[in-house]
Amino acid sequence: MRRHLWGSLAIVLTLGGCGALPSPEDRAADSAQEKAGRVLKALYGHGRVWTAQDMGHRASELDDVDVMKVSGETTHDGGVRVVIRVEGSAGGDSWGSPEVITVRRCYELTFNSETDWEDTPDQVTCPKGTPLKFAPWPKTPELPSQARLRKALPRVPKGGTVNETKVRQAVTDLRLDPAIRAEYLTLGNVVGLSLTVKPYLDTALDCVLARITPGKTDVFTPAARIQRMPGEGGCSPGNAISPMPPPH
Repeated sequence: MRRHLWGSLAIVLTLGGCGALPSPEDRAADSAQEKAGRVLKALYGHGRVWTAQDMGHRASELDDVDVMKVSGETTHDGGVRVVIRVEGSAGGDSWGSPEVITVRRCYELTFNSETDWEDTPDQVTCPKGTPLKFAPWPKTPELPSQARLRKALPRVPKGGTVNETKVRQAVTDLRLDPAIRAEYLTLGNVVGLSLTVKPYLDTALDCVLARITPGKTDVFTPAARIQRMPGEGGCSPGNAISPMPPPH
């Protein structure tokens, strides 16, 4: 009996020395906050300005995330706030209870020029009502395939003269979406063509290029994403005429 009492006393002293263990509900709440932090990291950055609706839409596509409220204009002008609802779970108490505790918590994610991806989201009172729903993303106009563009462009025989006007007419006859930008450049007896569109959810451009010379027409797309970023020139008619080398 004495040994049993001393054993019990040792357990009490051990627990007292280490402090009270967190309850299953506290651990479940910690799990929910960690999940909210992962959501912030997933949405952080991407090198562009997003509207409040777009940030909410992106958050709603993440697994097990409910978007309850969005506010603000853009991530640049005053910032955007997105209130999300997530679940957190934890096993039973320290005595081996099999019960799993699940809690729902709401957190406000802030996105502006000062946001750091290691910020800890603030817990807030969950807004009343059901999660927000968002319309489908705008569809990116489809560029013509390389085969279709090559077939449409005029064939210039060896020793002939490339005519930019005929190239322009061939592109017009394709009846492309007005959102697709066509650019042309003539250098000597070579015409460069670029067809470019900006995907709604991507920072890189989509483009297809063509280089028309006497006896040969090349159609291609720059493989390197960095070359298709705005300002890099990879989707220009100049790059169609004289392609950039692959990046190292």
